[in-house]
Amino acid sequence: MHPLLIVLAAVVLFLVVTLATLVWVVSGQVIARRKPDVRTSPTDHGLPFEEVAFPARDGLTLRGWFIPAPQPRGAVVFCHGHAGSMDPDVQYAPWFHQAGFSVLMFDFRGHGRSDGQHVSLGALERQDLLGAVDELARRGFTRVGVLGFSMGGAVALLTAPLDERIAAVVSDGGFASVEGALVGWVDRHARPLRPLAHLLAPLVRRVAGWRLHTRLENPRDWVGRLAPRPLLLIHGDRDPYITVEAVEALYAAAGQPKELWRVAEADHREVDQHRPEAYRQRVMGFFEQYL
Repeated sequence: MHPLLIVLAAVVLFLVVTLATLVWVVSGQVIARRKPDVRTSPTDHGLPFEEVAFPARDGLTLRGWFIPAPQPRGAVVFCHGHAGSMDPDVQYAPWFHQAGFSVLMFDFRGHGRSDGQHVSLGALERQDLLGAVDELARRGFTRVGVLGFSMGGAVALLTAPLDERIAAVVSDGGFASVEGALVGWVDRHARPLRPLAHLLAPLVRRVAGWRLHTRLENPRDWVGRLAPRPLLLIHGDRDPYITVEAVEALYAAAGQPKELWRVAEADHREVDQHRPEAYRQRVMGFFEQYL
């Protein structure tokens, strides 16, 4: 063989092996069990609560808090984001308690207090949210709302079409597509790989799904099945995980009734920081109207 061809073949082999290694490492990082956030408690906000443990639909044990309202008008499930745990989101629970809504918070699989060693960006977390809806049904709540943050918003969009008991959904920063979220993840957490992000994302999605023995679904492919149940999408236009074009496409794919609230200066999950009072009014007004 010509020496030049040998060199070329060696370079190609090196590039293929390097790419495969990158995909394997990044997919492993994406699906790895996460460290919990700093532990908090509903008692930090003066709220009564019960520690709960319940099964996901596939039997895995999940743990969280049930925060009862004295005379509940309904119940809302909180779904936290990728990485960390449910702890920071307890800051919103007093709003719901004051408005007469009971709240169920829990850690997704592979997070916080719950069992599981892997995260699947919504594919398997569907089983978790369905288990949470089952837990509320055992407590007498047959219609529930879901407030999802980041990945939790994507989980809500993927799960609500599967269960009519989910009567209303708010997605704050929920991604439209897995690949879009992965591009943003590379941008935030692996910046040296940014030039390869759009090449890596579809490969990471496929390899992560293969490692988890499931398919990583895109919320934009499911959101249209939520109607006629209402949807509120909250988006910061500086969000790297979901572009303005992506959230507009997600909104367009949804049926009525639906709302999209965009805040130009907000980054990922920062709308409540930039517009705290408007955020509370929007979220609470939505659930008060539809639950």
